[in-house]
Amino acid sequence: MTNPLLAPWNTPFEMPPFDKITDADFSPAVDAAIDTARDAIAAITHNKEAPSFANTIEALEIADAQLGRVLGAFYALAGADSTPQREALQREFAPKLSAYGSVISSNVALFERIDDLWTRRDVMDLTPEEARVLMLTRRGFVRAGAQLTGANAERLKEVKARLAVLGTQFMQNVLADEKDWTMALSEEDLAGLPDFVVATARAAGEEKDAGGPVVTLSRSLIVPFLQFSPRRDLRQRAYEAWTARGANGGETDTRGIAAETLALRSERAALLGYESFADYKLETEMAGTPEAVRDLLMQVWTPARAAAEADADVLEAMLLADGFAAPLEAWDWRYYSEKRRVAEHDLDEAALKPYLQLDRMIEAAFSCATRLFGLEFQPVDAPKYHEDVRTWEVTRNGTHTALFVGDYFARGGKRSGAWCSAMRSQQKLGGDIRPIVVNVCNFAKPAEGSPALLSFDDARTLFHEFGHALHQMLSDVTYESISGTSVARDFVELPSQLYEHWLEVPEVLAEFATHAQTGEAMPGEMLKRMLAAATYDTGFSTVEYVASALVDLAFHEGPPPADPMQKQAEVLEQIGMPHAIRMRHATPHFAHVFAGDGYSCGYYSYMWSEVMDADAFAAFEEAGDAFDSGLAARLEDTVLSSGGSVDAAELYKAFRGRLPGVEALLKGRGLATA
Repeated sequence: MTNPLLAPWNTPFEMPPFDKITDADFSPAVDAAIDTARDAIAAITHNKEAPSFANTIEALEIADAQLGRVLGAFYALAGADSTPQREALQREFAPKLSAYGSVISSNVALFERIDDLWTRRDVMDLTPEEARVLMLTRRGFVRAGAQLTGANAERLKEVKARLAVLGTQFMQNVLADEKDWTMALSEEDLAGLPDFVVATARAAGEEKDAGGPVVTLSRSLIVPFLQFSPRRDLRQRAYEAWTARGANGGETDTRGIAAETLALRSERAALLGYESFADYKLETEMAGTPEAVRDLLMQVWTPARAAAEADADVLEAMLLADGFAAPLEAWDWRYYSEKRRVAEHDLDEAALKPYLQLDRMIEAAFSCATRLFGLEFQPVDAPKYHEDVRTWEVTRNGTHTALFVGDYFARGGKRSGAWCSAMRSQQKLGGDIRPIVVNVCNFAKPAEGSPALLSFDDARTLFHEFGHALHQMLSDVTYESISGTSVARDFVELPSQLYEHWLEVPEVLAEFATHAQTGEAMPGEMLKRMLAAATYDTGFSTVEYVASALVDLAFHEGPPPADPMQKQAEVLEQIGMPHAIRMRHATPHFAHVFAGDGYSCGYYSYMWSEVMDADAFAAFEEAGDAFDSGLAARLEDTVLSSGGSVDAAELYKAFRGRLPGVEALLKGRGLATA
């Protein structure tokens, strides 16, 4: 019987045939696809013709097309609908894929062909895009160790293979801690909680077969519980469990994994001739150096910490007024901050949420994309990996542009957070291939027959991930290696964070923020109060983020710490971390940094991109129209369609005319000083 992963996909839009795929199909399909890719690489290296861009670089671009197709389907499942069998497959694939990558990067004959092209690049009449792909390909080989020989080359293979295993294990350990912990709630414990939190806790209890409501470590449940529960003892218990993920001892503890990961990254950088992993990692980013990253973060840290300390004094006074002893603790912050928000802004999240329906916020995100870029969205029936998944065809002027998949609800087998991925990326090599783009979120699933309601932060997350999706959908390049979000890490968050701004455009909310029961638009005064409170508590959110970014940087810019937890404590003491605020992601569950290499020494990139997104949206504000067609067209032509075909700084300057300063970011966060 033919493996459905390897057969032609005769499905709508060539979506992976999830209705026919079984977990047993993945391992043989990956093995076969790796063999096919290796054969394609061998054909390149054995080609008797002189190296050309077509017979070397373009051939390399498509060598692993089948492998990419198989893995696109697998990782969609593994991240959003994990099972023990899929976790075992991840552990099986990690060293295999690392070994495959090492075989390519250490292929002397292949690198010689690439290097030959590099030496002749000025006389080859390459297009700018081809020249860029050649440069990136050669640079990638060099940074992967292509110029190493002997024992150093072998050691680098071992290091990369071990890092792949560690990253997979880290994520699975954190997910195990998240899945296994619950806190049962009695009917009395539900007192003071809004109806939507009670409903979510009851639904979680049903999913866990707990015989009653529970709190889990899903962000969509634990954060509102911390916001609204008047029970300080329960808040403490829940918060400490949430922040202890990965640090509970036993088989799921990640602290040893983090220490080994940092040591191996440092060794990897040294083998390649760099002083530190930070120097290695940041070489290809917009920031360029650890010093530039630290300078940005500290420019923001100082006013953010001052704002947070001032807020802490107010919240601690509220704690004392309730009869509790000081000091204000981390499990108190969200509760008293919510009470203060209600008092100062007359803004109650429980009253807001009925106006922020998931379906209407999806419509709002689509509507903005229609007005800005002419995209249209139509629901379609296509194979899906889970019953909660929804699919839309994206068209422009009647032409198919992309397939968009939305997977919005939290569930036990889904890793935490929100992300955008592409099961298939846009490219033109071998035909006009349009992308299949996936947005995954972890919103609370409502009871049967009830609408899903979001917080304003949830709605912002939805817009954020859809901004990433637009970067994939509007990509217009020839080569997959530079398609869509294949850009510098500290540039990739620009389209996503920029798109968040359209959620706060009053006319968008006036149209789409409608009440779940009455259908009435959000009252004008409530809308004004909500937007006026958009920067409320940004001292807290900025401090918890910047602290995480500074710890990440410190982990990688010098010798690897023997004890990452001690290093974390030292950094937080040095910067004067406020007592009642913790890092957004403590080391034992810092998946951005330790579940893979993507954001290692790169967590700062959200803020680097925010400097640009604040400045970029200011262009629309200066034009007096958030939907200015000329600016939207220029944004697409420069940032959104170009992928990695042009240096990121040049793309931004092509849109805005210059690079930005930090001022717009501080103003946007309400942290600017007079």
